[in-house]
Amino acid sequence: MKVIVIEEEAFYELIEQVVDRIAPKISPTEKKWLSTEEAMKELGITSSTTLQRYRDEGKIRYTQPSKRIILYDPESIQAFLESNAKNTF
Repeated sequence: MKVIVIEEEAFYELIEQVVDRIAPKISPTEKKWLSTEEAMKELGITSSTTLQRYRDEGKIRYTQPSKRIILYDPESIQAFLESNAKNTF
């Protein structure tokens, strides 16, 4: 029988890394609202101006709970992406 000994801090760091890696696979919870950065990542864009244009043109749904906070609806982002999907031949 082999015994592996590690420091307590290293053990907890390892546990955190394991949880971070498997948590999305175990319980994929979809957030109701996405931040600007998350919305840009979902859309595959790097320009906040493009995101603002989509918002201004009514292409994606959003909420603005305060002057500086804008949150985006992930369902409308998926619908926007689906509406722009092209069929293969």
